[in-house]
Amino acid sequence: MDLVTNLAHGFGVALSLQNLGLCFVGCMVGTLIGVLPGVGPVATIAMLLPITFGLPPVGALIMLAGIYYGAQYGGSTTAILVNIPGEATSVVTTLDGHQMAKQGRAGIALGVAAIGSFFAGCVATVFIAALAQPLTKLAQLFGPAEYFSLMVMGLVFSTVLARGSIFKAILMVLLGLLLATVGTDLETGQERMTLGIQSLSDGIDFAPLAMGIFGFSEIVKNLENPEARDVVRNKIGRLLPGWEDIKQSIMPVLRGTFIGGLLGILPGSGAVLGPFASYAIEKKVAKDPSRFGKGAIEGVAGPESANNAGAQTSFIPLLTLGIPPNAVMALMVGAMTIHGIIPGPQVMTKNPDLFWGMIASMWIGNLMLVIINLPMVGMWVKLLKVPYRMMFPAIGIFCCIGIYSINNASEDVLFTAFFGFVGYVLLKFGFEPAPMLLGFVLGKLMEEKLRQALILSRGSFTTFIERPVSLGLLILAVVILLLALLPSFSKQREEVFTE
Repeated sequence: MDLVTNLAHGFGVALSLQNLGLCFVGCMVGTLIGVLPGVGPVATIAMLLPITFGLPPVGALIMLAGIYYGAQYGGSTTAILVNIPGEATSVVTTLDGHQMAKQGRAGIALGVAAIGSFFAGCVATVFIAALAQPLTKLAQLFGPAEYFSLMVMGLVFSTVLARGSIFKAILMVLLGLLLATVGTDLETGQERMTLGIQSLSDGIDFAPLAMGIFGFSEIVKNLENPEARDVVRNKIGRLLPGWEDIKQSIMPVLRGTFIGGLLGILPGSGAVLGPFASYAIEKKVAKDPSRFGKGAIEGVAGPESANNAGAQTSFIPLLTLGIPPNAVMALMVGAMTIHGIIPGPQVMTKNPDLFWGMIASMWIGNLMLVIINLPMVGMWVKLLKVPYRMMFPAIGIFCCIGIYSINNASEDVLFTAFFGFVGYVLLKFGFEPAPMLLGFVLGKLMEEKLRQALILSRGSFTTFIERPVSLGLLILAVVILLLALLPSFSKQREEVFTE
């Protein structure tokens, strides 16, 4: 009964005129970003953080959430029509979706992708609402030691599930933790690693770091790549799939929703792995696996459901425990912090409007995305003909204006440019920046919980192993890390990411 009451309260918040408008803007921008390959939701949310300063917290986070799951929808449009995944989670959709488009079935592929995503989004939202209260009550039993151990485990997961070398991912996490310590120590008042730069006395601002690492560096990287588009010339055709197509898609959608929802909770690249895992399972259970890669509708229905379910369930650790499972959720933590909201179990009790309003807005957003995507396919096709090189200079200018507007400080623009250069260098050397951002976001909170735990135990580090929950989390983190470092596991992991 409490769940129904809370959801009714959430819909009351989400259905206000302002929040409906912001949800629509978020879904629209997210779809646009998904359609335009090379930008992505991480860079977009980083760029739009300055805009949220002037918005109420609930509306700002509803809009940012809409951008995230909207990008999952939009990414399938380019994957099917142009053979370019607009989002990392849409890579698998290109395999069969584009082949269907070449066979004159683009409309059916788009329709199945939209219906599967809508169903998965709705189921995942119910999952979030159902798990929210139990997990929040569990989190309220956590002390500083348990929270510290939980964050250690989260960072270990993020290194294991990050693309590329585990060693490089660990280095990136450590770099993020190091950057989080820059500034004035709140207890001693001593400045740490500021290099005498007055602007760093309050620490590194989240917005310049995020926008530089994910915004500017992505723009420069994408300008290097030559544009190659295999735009389908056939007519899109009808968007509603027939009964035979629906029968073939029902089980893949159900399996994809379950797999994506489960993997989306995991820290690191869990939400990205969902579509790949779904595709692999569909291929294994199919009576004729040779159909895959040649226009099998199951190869679109399963992965598209998985990517949207994963995008939604990744909010669970953020909203209940205050732990961001991926780079986008780390940006959401930044947005919450900007508005003076401390992520964690207190959000449900102290900010019920925000908590339940966001959950209710996901249902509304999923419905909006179906309405936005299917009738506007023709417009997205025309937009795909605009050269990306003409768009990136404008994006760069808007980034600079946005960063400057936060504090009216030119130093922030210079910091963003510096981090953009650093991000580009890291990408060139095969370092994935997402673990660094997670380390940076969790760094201050980890330091705070570490100090609190040591104060309560009078300086004894044994408090982390004397408390059963803390010990269990640390053991799990060590076991996962050791398994990941084993040569056999490491080889299999590389093969999975390569596939």
